[in-house]
Amino acid sequence: MLNVLTHGDPSHPKLLIAHGLYGSGRNWGVIAKRLSDQFFVVCPDMRNHGSSPWYDTQSYFDMADDLAGLLDGPTRVVGHSMGGKASMVLALQHPELVEKLIVADIAPVAYAHTQVQHIEAMRAVDLSGIEKRSDAGRGLDAEVRDFLLQSLDLKEKRWKLNLDVLEAEMPKIIGFPEVSGAFEGPTLFLSGAESDYVQPEHRDRIKGLFPAAKFAKIPGAGHWLHAQKPREFEAAVRAFMA
Repeated sequence: MLNVLTHGDPSHPKLLIAHGLYGSGRNWGVIAKRLSDQFFVVCPDMRNHGSSPWYDTQSYFDMADDLAGLLDGPTRVVGHSMGGKASMVLALQHPELVEKLIVADIAPVAYAHTQVQHIEAMRAVDLSGIEKRSDAGRGLDAEVRDFLLQSLDLKEKRWKLNLDVLEAEMPKIIGFPEVSGAFEGPTLFLSGAESDYVQPEHRDRIKGLFPAAKFAKIPGAGHWLHAQKPREFEAAVRAFMA
């Protein structure tokens, strides 16, 4: 069972947020707390991330089943990047568990870019002499440094990421599995206006799997739209999930 952080009153409608690669449920704390006035927000650590168990696989079918295990009925679901792909497979495999879906800055396609360089950078950090988090950040990509450092367990001097499995499974993570069927429920593909992850040529594929899909962009945001424009992201979630 995945490690889960929750925010708000369990009597409110449930809202599940699935984080992206190298993230954790903690990354969504600020937005989750703000949304908790309206929803019971559930923020799991995905497998091989955060405080969740480590497994030998990182397939989207496995991640979707992990998420399904947290749900007991139709639920509003938000997924970013890797979590967005997992959420799409959840909706396609278990449509009875998804009431509405927001896919944040990702499409149901395979991408060419790898993310292994961040694994190599994290491995290269000598954690034995690290006294404070900033000491570990010197060799990390400045754009994602603060984000990656949130997965550093300073006390135990270890990364809370299963780097070996994430590296081995990277082709699956940047890919998208062969899936059949369609999710007919309300779906929003919410992108950063300055991101190139969701392209016009992806729309036929998206509409084939999610016939009710709508599309929106947050101005001034890139791939990390929820971190770069948190208020606008929150407003879009409220408007669509209401």
